[in-house]
Amino acid sequence: MTQPKVIALFPEASYGAALNCVGIAQQLRSLGARPVFICHPGFRGVFAEYGFPEYPLPTLGSEGQTDWTDFINRHQDAFRQTPLEQIKSYIGPTWDAIVDTAIAAEEPLRQLLAQLKPAAIVLDNVVMFPAIANAGVPWVRIISCAETELPDAAVPPYLSGCRGEPGPDWMLFAEKYQKAVAPAHRRMNAFLAECGLKARPSGEFLESSPFLNLLLSPDAVRFEREKPLDPATHVYLNGCVRQEAPYPLPAFATHRDAALILVSFGSLGAMDVSMIKRMIGVFEDMPYRFIVNVGPWRDDYARVPDNVFLESWFPQPSVVEQASLFIHHGGNNSFCEALYYGVPSLIMPYCWDGHDNARRAQDVGVGQRIDRYEWTDAVLKTAVASLLDDAVMRQRLRDNAKLMKQSHGVAVAAKAIVDLL
Repeated sequence: MTQPKVIALFPEASYGAALNCVGIAQQLRSLGARPVFICHPGFRGVFAEYGFPEYPLPTLGSEGQTDWTDFINRHQDAFRQTPLEQIKSYIGPTWDAIVDTAIAAEEPLRQLLAQLKPAAIVLDNVVMFPAIANAGVPWVRIISCAETELPDAAVPPYLSGCRGEPGPDWMLFAEKYQKAVAPAHRRMNAFLAECGLKARPSGEFLESSPFLNLLLSPDAVRFEREKPLDPATHVYLNGCVRQEAPYPLPAFATHRDAALILVSFGSLGAMDVSMIKRMIGVFEDMPYRFIVNVGPWRDDYARVPDNVFLESWFPQPSVVEQASLFIHHGGNNSFCEALYYGVPSLIMPYCWDGHDNARRAQDVGVGQRIDRYEWTDAVLKTAVASLLDDAVMRQRLRDNAKLMKQSHGVAVAAKAIVDLL
């Protein structure tokens, strides 16, 4: 019998990218392929939970390499800053750390790919790993961050949170960004040259794949590009949501029939216990039910109101499907899941493409943005109530959700990957 084709998926060390890849891997498996995951040691068990073989890269967790939890702890103060201010305090240092990771991963990744002998490699990351480009098999790039990751003259600068119309703010951000990332970019280009690959243009760390590029961006938030992407190699998935087990809602002591609001700021945002406690204090006086993802910090919450339920982890898509509103950080997975189920977003961004998604949600009328820290009780209450009561927005979201479900992005992604073989 013919052995199933091995397809290696290599997501970055974030749950958004990891779980997005899980959805595609589920479909690949149903098509008869054998998906396997290459991952950071800290994500050991995440993919096995869904029944996939996983191969952690040991060098990424060794002494001297970037510990992302420690990195975020050292840069948390930057989350209170504007995107423009974060260029120096957070974006520049983050690119330095990402380049360090790529360099450290090169040799163990090359050896692992030689061992696995995949028929194709799927990369969901923001930086090139030369071992992938040099593996001699087709490789696929997934753009699971905001669409702004792919530059275009008609698209706001990546990570800027700028409005969709070009203006002086675009130019100012781009100039400061190029200057801040220049040292990391020079190191990256030198590394690429050592590995026999071409240098990247200023500010860019990863090229489009010549084989296939998959973009999560749904129709509702897509940009009109000055230079359209080549449809032969760039496929819009119109969302890409994994299959999860049903989530039975907890029994609330009060407001049992009230609207359900999900609150989740991702694995990094859950660190901000004081901010989430402040929000819970406001939720107590509101006539709704709240499910709040607090990550591994559950024990830090001594008192919890009757209309609030805290959870360390849950199958997020299954909860979003039952919610009337999703309060989140603007991560692309969370944003796409809200759109997929027709749920409005209240976005409180703090870093990376969360700023871009927050601005886009407000610009196209699928949600609102408020500052993560500079809000009053009245501002938060008003934002929640207005989103729940906006009938026009909710109809717009229902129409878009219908289209996204009909598109079945995970199946489109899996078929496009298998077709490469």
